Amino acid sequence: MTFGRSGAASVVLNVGGARYSLSRELLKDFPLRRVSRLHGCRSERDVLEVCDDYDRERNEYFFDRHSEAFGFILLYVRGHGKLRFAPRMCELSFYNEMIYWGLEGAHLEYCCQRRLDDRMSDTYTFYSADEPGALGRDEVRPGGAEAAPSRRWLERMRRTFEEPTSSLAAQILASVSVVFVIVSMVVLCASTLPDWRAAAADNRSLDDRSRYSAGPGREPSGIIEAICIGWFTAECIVRFIVSKNKCEFVKRPLNIIDLLAITPYYISVLMTVFTGENSQLQRAGVTLRVLRMMRIFWVIKLARHFIGLQTLGLTLKRCYREMVMLLVFICVAMAIFSALSQLLEHGLDLETSNKDFASIPAACWWVIISMTTVGYGDMYPITMPGRILGGVCVVSGIVLLALPITFIYHSFVQCYHELKFRSARYSRSLSAEFLN
Repeated sequence: MTFGRSGAASVVLNVGGARYSLSRELLKDFPLRRVSRLHGCRSERDVLEVCDDYDRERNEYFFDRHSEAFGFILLYVRGHGKLRFAPRMCELSFYNEMIYWGLEGAHLEYCCQRRLDDRMSDTYTFYSADEPGALGRDEVRPGGAEAAPSRRWLERMRRTFEEPTSSLAAQILASVSVVFVIVSMVVLCASTLPDWRAAAADNRSLDDRSRYSAGPGREPSGIIEAICIGWFTAECIVRFIVSKNKCEFVKRPLNIIDLLAITPYYISVLMTVFTGENSQLQRAGVTLRVLRMMRIFWVIKLARHFIGLQTLGLTLKRCYREMVMLLVFICVAMAIFSALSQLLEHGLDLETSNKDFASIPAACWWVIISMTTVGYGDMYPITMPGRILGGVCVVSGIVLLALPITFIYHSFVQCYHELKFRSARYSRSLSAEFLN
């Protein structure tokens, strides 16, 4: 049960003197993250970690925030308009209010996003949703000065494993993890060289076993692979243990990638043990080679330690609509130009037809390499109408690809600045820790 006056059908939010009434049923799934957290509060201490004050008699929650900004945000989350800056209010202050209530810069209208980005670039000031006390106002956080030592220790461990720039120990741990990723990738690439495989075959010629029947841990490359897997497995287990929300931990994309990178090794070991040297080994060998090649996912683990890869992932997450729009543009243009090119090059004159354009699917390949201005040269139009169509296809591809790029570029710049500021904030904490 939510903490509060028993029997009350609604709660009151007092934001800067403005009062808003909400039913308890709407509180749990309310779009604003800070407001929805009130539903899970079990004690007055939990409530005061979310809001500034609480009146149990009137079931009223007090927030010392900007009332006009909250009014704009509330209208937006209720679907009554688009989110724009409040009049006569600083863009950075409004953005600070958005972060406090659980929104991001991507929720703003495009024109306001540009204003915010320009203002951030001018002042070199950036905020993230995880930063306490943006613009100098400290937000109450769980586990403050009165938290138990074990709770503080878990928080310190979590920051060490999740935030590579948060402390000196975190940087050392991140460096070791990067070394293991690089070593595993070098071993993976080297294992596909003919000389490497020939040497491995010579070592196994005495017992005439296949690569996987020898077990992944008996060859030098297998030993290195086992050590790397052991490190990644231990790191993933520790990060899961110290995480605040186990369900949220499992849902994070980087953690899913970690699981995809680790699991194939253990599956290959089990399949090697169960297949042995029976008739299923040849069929299992193909599966094992596929599973071993999935180690390429380890490269994505570098996103934990490099701001560039984090920026790319965050940009793709925020710009998925623009990416879908770009794919739709390409697919529509590809359908039109492939049908026309097949008709002009193959369908009109069968005697002098271009065999490369025998079908529309075959012409799609030519359209996609032409629209992206790659031009491998493996197929090209030979008729005059086909060449004219090819020129139109190339120009159309340049225009269609350039249209959504502006939106994606703007989001990329904003994501980069946010992550860079977060990294700089942790670096300042690291400097203070080192000096002390």
